[in-house]
Amino acid sequence: MELALAAAVFVLVAGLTAVAGLRLWARPKAVIERLTGPVGDTAPTPPHPSLVFRDLLKRLGAVVPTPAKEAGRLERRLLRAGYRTPGAARVVNGARVLLAVLLPGAVYLAMQTLAPGSENLPVFVLAAAVMGYAAPGAWVDWRAKRRQHRIRRGLPDALDLLVICVESGLGLDQAIMQAAKEMEIAHRDISEEFALVGVEMKAGVRRADALRHLGERSGVDELKKLVAVLIQADRFGTSVAQSLRTHADFLRVQMRQKAEEQAAKLGVKLVFPIFFCILPTLFVVTVGPMAVRILREVLPMIANM
Repeated sequence: MELALAAAVFVLVAGLTAVAGLRLWARPKAVIERLTGPVGDTAPTPPHPSLVFRDLLKRLGAVVPTPAKEAGRLERRLLRAGYRTPGAARVVNGARVLLAVLLPGAVYLAMQTLAPGSENLPVFVLAAAVMGYAAPGAWVDWRAKRRQHRIRRGLPDALDLLVICVESGLGLDQAIMQAAKEMEIAHRDISEEFALVGVEMKAGVRRADALRHLGERSGVDELKKLVAVLIQADRFGTSVAQSLRTHADFLRVQMRQKAEEQAAKLGVKLVFPIFFCILPTLFVVTVGPMAVRILREVLPMIANM
């Protein structure tokens, strides 16, 4: 039983490590091609283990029946998280299936080893299956929230750069492309979104539609407001630079107000840590010596009277 538990834990840890390596190692196929050189008449390069594991997840995800509505919702969540590859949804579904099988198996083996014959075994196994199935979706949502937060933080700088580009004589299309190029290092997420807008406009998509796609793809309210400002300025012929400058000032005021709101909530949030963590230690430090002295001196005197 110990051997089976060790094997299950090893498979689970190896799977999680492979997923983390796939995420943290950017473009392993490109790295392999750069190290090995262009493939000519030589023997084909064996696939990387991370690519094999991803293909396995894709095959598992292709087996899972997914409704069209749920598939569309998952695609939007993946786009907001920054995953645009065609098989990303199948990878998530495959990870759901894999974790929904491995995690209950590991919990079952652990319960059989630590508490054999427990009446709560079905409950723990079912909870592990639910957690394993929901974990990939929760991870995608977490990544999407982090990416949206980074976009919000870099949006005022992007607006200032757009204002500079427009006032220097560039058109809105060229200003967006130049902002995407200049912000590639400082704010990579906004740079990718602006670059996609430029690619869509080069492909023949109308500017208004490409900007609307920008707001829908990111899911950031501030970016949707920027899209509305740009569309209105383009439609009514107003000054784009003045509109961007006004909107950048509005975003900075809004961010300052949010920071002030968070600072105002800090006192309320500190009540519970102070009450449960700091006050007991203060009581121990201040009242503890006196209580010990009472127990050693006063109580024996009272007992002898």
